[in-house]
Amino acid sequence: MSGPVVGVVIAAGSSRRLGEPKQLLPYRGATLLDASLDVARRFAFDQRIVTIGGAADEVRAAVDMKGFTVVRSRHHTEGCSSSIHGALEAMESDAAGLVLLLGDQPTVAQSAIAAVATRGRAGADIVVCSYGDGIGHPFWFGRQTFATLADLHGDKAVWKVIESGRFDVHEVPVDGPIPPDVDTWEDYRSLVDAVR
Repeated sequence: MSGPVVGVVIAAGSSRRLGEPKQLLPYRGATLLDASLDVARRFAFDQRIVTIGGAADEVRAAVDMKGFTVVRSRHHTEGCSSSIHGALEAMESDAAGLVLLLGDQPTVAQSAIAAVATRGRAGADIVVCSYGDGIGHPFWFGRQTFATLADLHGDKAVWKVIESGRFDVHEVPVDGPIPPDVDTWEDYRSLVDAVR
């Protein structure tokens, strides 16, 4: 499938369970979001987008988002669907597909991104990573899914598309467990301890 491949990092959450913006938590000499953006920077995406919402002004002031189109999610409290809508609007119109990454998941391997992007460029509707302990990000969504993504509402919305049966979903095997994300203080401490 021809056209640009877009990397989308979703980082618009309000961090309700943590009580402070997880995007700005210290991690490896910078912030958690800095580290997740670096994951996207290392891959040769044609366009990079980051969506912000919760604590957007503080995130803009503290995080290096150079090289990314920054989208402010207007309804970020309604779940990830708002981020998807904003990213689709900011995306190059001839994009072949997007690789969806999480802003609180800084240990995603480049090989995982490459695997979903390669399978996606070969024409797959949706590609997900099959880790040793289940399905996880990054995800590929081909151009043929964009209209459906644009109609999403609420949280966990992309999972609804994946599980809808409307599109062919391909799994690519990735070594190891699903990369951790940060929803609680326990998650954060485990992530930090793992790199000490």
